[in-house]
This record gives sequence, structure tokens and C-alpha cells, in this order.
Amino acid sequence: MRNPFSIIALLFLALILSYCTSVPRFTSRDERYRRESKTQKEDFDRYKNSEVLETVVGTASYYADEFNNKITYSGEVYDMFGLSAAHPTYQMGTIIRVTNLSNDKTVIIRVNDRMPYRPDRIIDLSLGCAQVLDMVQVGITMVKVEVLEWGTGKK
Repeated sequence: MRNPFSIIALLFLALILSYCTSVPRFTSRDERYRRESKTQKEDFDRYKNSEVLETVVGTASYYADEFNNKITYSGEVYDMFGLSAAHPTYQMGTIIRVTNLSNDKTVIIRVNDRMPYRPDRIIDLSLGCAQVLDMVQVGITMVKVEVLEWGTGKK
């Protein structure tokens, strides 16, 4: 008969190893992240052929749960399912087109929040934008940010 302590130790080891497996941040099957935005979608069609005022290429990330329903720098309530962005310097209300360079998907959005300065990131996107750009699984991706209209909100 086996030693009962070795069986317990083996079960304990299996339990510890099960916590070390990798788990994706979000999956498309996760119902919590399939809801629609509660905020009204803005119509940015008029910006599709706008002159590009500035272009920046760099890494984008997105933010979701922790900040959902909290007040943004612009004073709006953050809706993680909506289409918005946080930028370290652009004035609030700046209209930008963000292109995921790995798949050429684009979204036109308005900057309504601040992000802390990070030399490795140029923009933080809402979960809704990350879904449109198909970057939820990877979390961060290389993007091109094109300014289509400078905002007039607070700096």
C-alpha cells in the first residue's frame, strides 16, 4: 500500500501546477465581453476622407474592467464597450483614426481620457476599439494613429 503522504503530496503538486497554466485575457465566447455599448455611437463617417494632420506609429494597448463606469479625464463616464481612447498629450475631443498594422483594420474615435506617459505605448484604447481592431487576444499591437481633427477640450 502506498504512503498516504505521498498521495497527498502528489495531489497538492497537481493542484499547484494547474494554477501555472496560461489563460487568455478575454475570449470571444466570454459573455461578459460580448455586450454592446450603453453609450450612443458617434457618427464619424464625415471624417473618412479628412486630411491627416499628424501620423504616429507605435504600440497600442487597451483598458477595460478596472476603469469601466469611472469618470474619464474629459468628465465623461468610461464605457469599456464604447469607442474611445486615452492619449498622454492630445487635447480632449481630438478625432483620430487608428489602424492595426497587423491586419489593416481601422476605427475612427475621439480621445476622451488621459493615459500615463509610457515610452513603450502611444495610446490606450477602449475594449470596444480593441474588438473592432481585432486585438483583444494579443492585448497590445502596433498601430498607426492619424489625427483627423484637433480637439478643443482641456489639455
